[in-house]
Amino acid sequence: MASGHKHLLNTPQTLVVDSLKGLVTLNPTIKFDEGQRVIYTPPTKARVALLSGGGSGHEPAHAGFVGPGLLDAAVCGNIFASPNVAQVRRGVELVTGEKGALIVVMNYTGDALHFGLAAEQHRSAGKPGDVRVLLVGDDVAVTREQGTIVGRRGLAGTILVYKIASALSDTGADLDAVEDLGKYVCSRLGTLGAGLDHCHVPGTRPGESHLEANQLELGMGIHNEPGTSKLELTTVAELVDHILATITDTTDSERSYVPFKNDGSDEVVLLVNDLGAISELELGGITNEAVKWLQSKKIAVRRVFSGTYMTSLNMPGFSLTLLLLPSKSDSSAPYSASQILEYLDAPASAPGWKWTSNKEPGVVGAKAEEAVVAKKGKEVDLRPTDSKDFLAAITRASKALIAAEPELTEQDQIAGDGDAGLTLEAGAKGILKAIKSGKIKGQNVIEDVGVIAEIVEEDMGGTSGALYSIFFAGLGTGLRDAATSGATSTTPEVWSKAAGEALTTLYKYTRARPPSRTLVDPLETFIKSLPSKGLSSAAEDALAAAEKTKELVAKAGRGAYVNQEDLKKREVPDPGAWGIWRIVDGLRGFEA
Repeated sequence: MASGHKHLLNTPQTLVVDSLKGLVTLNPTIKFDEGQRVIYTPPTKARVALLSGGGSGHEPAHAGFVGPGLLDAAVCGNIFASPNVAQVRRGVELVTGEKGALIVVMNYTGDALHFGLAAEQHRSAGKPGDVRVLLVGDDVAVTREQGTIVGRRGLAGTILVYKIASALSDTGADLDAVEDLGKYVCSRLGTLGAGLDHCHVPGTRPGESHLEANQLELGMGIHNEPGTSKLELTTVAELVDHILATITDTTDSERSYVPFKNDGSDEVVLLVNDLGAISELELGGITNEAVKWLQSKKIAVRRVFSGTYMTSLNMPGFSLTLLLLPSKSDSSAPYSASQILEYLDAPASAPGWKWTSNKEPGVVGAKAEEAVVAKKGKEVDLRPTDSKDFLAAITRASKALIAAEPELTEQDQIAGDGDAGLTLEAGAKGILKAIKSGKIKGQNVIEDVGVIAEIVEEDMGGTSGALYSIFFAGLGTGLRDAATSGATSTTPEVWSKAAGEALTTLYKYTRARPPSRTLVDPLETFIKSLPSKGLSSAAEDALAAAEKTKELVAKAGRGAYVNQEDLKKREVPDPGAWGIWRIVDGLRGFEA
């Protein structure tokens, strides 16, 4: 069963209520009408109440946005199902006072009918305060022809609408003013999403994905509706380009909903939204590319919001929303950009509301100020016996690591955290790049080993990068000592002694000692064999030590946290140890 089909719950039937109870536990300032599944804050002052709601499964929307500066109430249906009229009516009763209420909901048939009917019933009953419904349709995937009857679907832009409307309500504005502002914001919103797969609804049979492993779908709905087109899985930069070009396009009569001028005067608010299963790491990259794209098109980005705002359960995907701010040159605009930004920046507090700087982003790609670094002293000179042979050996070892990446990754997926192959590959590619650029020259081994130490530290990162960098730093110190003692070029004896010093340096910073099922097992074996047996035979000994890790209990590293009996049964060598063998095996043929 795919991981996306697994869920943590008591029963599918109680999941929504269990989740809402958890929300109230987290935020005791809000209340929960369990019978009608309404999350609300009791009114404390006269203001136009803001309500939203719809089917559950889009958390934190909408219940997670109930709180000061945002919603007064959210009405929650079953997963992907609109709440009924009685539920909505109860939500209206709980928060509506003399100044009335504005219900801001996404444009879906069930929500439009149930929230609309509840508003009409409230009005016909003669209760205090008028209640109006604002339907948000910001999806640019829906063409005008498709939306002739039902209109555009509502997506993540809905949250910006009720954030802005709520801030205006807090100033004491009346219902007409709050509704007018909400309508204006709706008219300038565009959202488009992309998904790698559909989500799975708890309690239903898992369906088969209609997407290939190398495909994604553009314009997917947040209720598992199919998208408008399938694309080859590509880079984030290309995908962001496709999405934002669609939102800002004014030549497509079917999807040109937002009045961009594309003349360098446009100003926007950007909302980057995780649809449920995109990591924070990936979302940061998406945000970077989106801001970079907009800035490259001379579209001023006045605010950026990024995080999980409106999901489709556990859908692996994201959406981008642009709110086009009023133009400075448009004297007929009912609002100014500074007013809209003031409402967005107004304080808000709710579990779903993400941190934002309330400032414009910096220019992506701008050169950061560099710290002043002291220049290095003159390097001691120690030449390799044969410069070409020295560089060829480093090249062979690096290419051996790159070729071994799939093997190392597979081993580490069983015995560690799965990144060993990619980590070593990154270091090897960095070294090859340094050789090609002439940074590693093959003229002074002390200098070249120092460059390698810097590269593995920066390009590999993590524990492995630190261990390798410490070892190479120690190797450089050993070579420097040899040069200071009178050596003018490298010999097998110079390399052997320096490698021993490097191992001693490494052991200052790790407790791992053979046999430990770590990289030190073949490394120490290789270094101890090197003086008497030479490089080729020492490499064979390193292979034997790496193979031996299949039988060992891990005493250090990530492998120490994995089921040891399972590792033994699967006969998987330690990937770090295997990487060491791949390196020394690649060095064969270099004897000086």
